[in-house]
Amino acid sequence: MPAIIGPVQIFNVGGGTVQFGDTLFISPKSNTKTVAGQGGFNTGGIIVANNGLSASNVLDANLIDQPTVGNN
Repeated sequence: MPAIIGPVQIFNVGGGTVQFGDTLFISPKSNTKTVAGQGGFNTGGIIVANNGLSASNVLDANLIDQPTVGNN
């Protein structure tokens, strides 16, 4: 069923998805992977992280997590 869209004004899009009307497929156009060790993402006023040995496993066995080539 078609959707009727009125006037739209978008000033800024800093990521995410903008969808108008009916949509069958929405695919991402960019992707990232972040790896951090113990206590890497702690936030707050006073942080005490006592880590003896810290190591991050960055081995990616499947090689491709989210392909974006050809998602047009």
